[in-house]
Amino acid sequence: MVPQSRPTGPLGFRVVGAFKLASGLLLTGAGFGIFRLLNEDFGGEIDRLVLRLHLDPENHLVHGALARLASLDQAHIKMIGVGTLFYAALETVEGIGLILRRLWAGTLTVVATGLLLVPEGYELAHRINPLRIAVLLVNLAILAYVVVKLRQERRDRLAAGEDAPVQ
Repeated sequence: MVPQSRPTGPLGFRVVGAFKLASGLLLTGAGFGIFRLLNEDFGGEIDRLVLRLHLDPENHLVHGALARLASLDQAHIKMIGVGTLFYAALETVEGIGLILRRLWAGTLTVVATGLLLVPEGYELAHRINPLRIAVLLVNLAILAYVVVKLRQERRDRLAAGEDAPVQ
């Protein structure tokens, strides 16, 4: 009988990984949707989306969002699409790595989430709203959890006499 090795990383990595993977898949769909809009009547597509979602176009929040979207040109739409797909790829890689309980994925999550806290904090400082606060708190909780678990894993490996090989 072959001894089974213990998977690397705590079970919580799988939960965070599932969240990251779901986020990556949703962002992938959004990114491709953005590129689909490049060859369409952007304003018409947005109007149809507002009607399909049963939003009130006269609502000041909806109207403000529509005005911002209407001001975008093709180059900006393309940049938003590329950024969305890049972020989707990052979230997907993090998610898969965490689900597989790989230590490198935990490190990647700490670095990526930590770097993205800077623009989130900037946005929150300029325009505070409950959604931005919630996103910031979720990301801080994920960051704190992964940092604590990575430190515990390293401490456990050192105590066991392992030199924590990179996976």
